[in-house]
Amino acid sequence: MRVLVVEDEQKVANALREGLEGERYDVVVERTGEDAFFRMTTEAFDLILLDLGLPGRDGLHILTTLRGKGIKTAVLVLTARDTLQDRVAGLDSGADDYLVKPFAFAELLARIRALMRRGRAAESPRLAVGDLSMDLITRKVARGGQPVELTVREFELLEYLMRYEGQVVSRETLARDVWKETARTTPLDNVIDVHIARLRRKVDLDRSMKLIHTVRGVGFLLREGEP
Repeated sequence: MRVLVVEDEQKVANALREGLEGERYDVVVERTGEDAFFRMTTEAFDLILLDLGLPGRDGLHILTTLRGKGIKTAVLVLTARDTLQDRVAGLDSGADDYLVKPFAFAELLARIRALMRRGRAAESPRLAVGDLSMDLITRKVARGGQPVELTVREFELLEYLMRYEGQVVSRETLARDVWKETARTTPLDNVIDVHIARLRRKVDLDRSMKLIHTVRGVGFLLREGEP
């Protein structure tokens, strides 16, 4: 599971990274609001641990903007702001949970597990973006009610893009999460580009509304309308 830790205090950030990596989470750390927001909107994460008092951009503003963009990644707020009003503001801004500093690392892990269980329980066996639908049980895909025939790899690739609708997914992320390649000496960029091109032909061919977009120099995203 990939976790973005947004924390400006270096000792806290290092402790979180070390502890989470010890639990076999894939951890990325950002220490400013601007850098964190860029990561959130250009890369795919399963969970965001978000401090509120950040240099560059306040955590609540980041959270509100993130939800306004339709990004549904689970967010656990970690903060020293402990009043009832602070908790209400955090949850109303789109946080999935709220943990006040200082906290025990064991409690943090329990909160993370609970969020991930909640996310799995809420998952629908069907994904949909615009008129594109995917049934995860029958593994059938349709666009505008018309069947779209995909290979196993194309299905996995499309599923990943649909799960992270509206978020830019890098080639590195696709290589790791779809191809399961972590120790390859040569990049899979060309292979991924070929699969994206084939998928785009099947999903977007002859459609006025394109769903699969390339963000030059960054990666790909699936959404209605231009990115």
